[in-house]
Amino acid sequence: MTVNIGNAINAYAGIANGKGPGMDPVDKKAGASFADMMKQVGADAVAAGQKADQATINAIEGTADVSEVVTAVANAELALQTVVAVRDQVVTAYQEIMRMPI
Repeated sequence: MTVNIGNAINAYAGIANGKGPGMDPVDKKAGASFADMMKQVGADAVAAGQKADQATINAIEGTADVSEVVTAVANAELALQTVVAVRDQVVTAYQEIMRMPI
């Protein structure tokens, strides 16, 4: 596999600016709420899980490469870990708010 350094640098610069693949910038004019953002994160995690399931089925049928399955499963695992980490932080923040004196 050959990697073009120029393409890699451009991709890195795009990600640093929030314009990489899967990094849709939030439209601040639209007033996207925290709940909308969380819904999107959840939907993305579900989509990653479904993609992993489909890759696994394709591998069983013999139409997919094992590396595709491993990549899809790793992406789904990462998405799930991210959702769990965010959930834990939200719960921790809620508990801290509840402990504040009135």
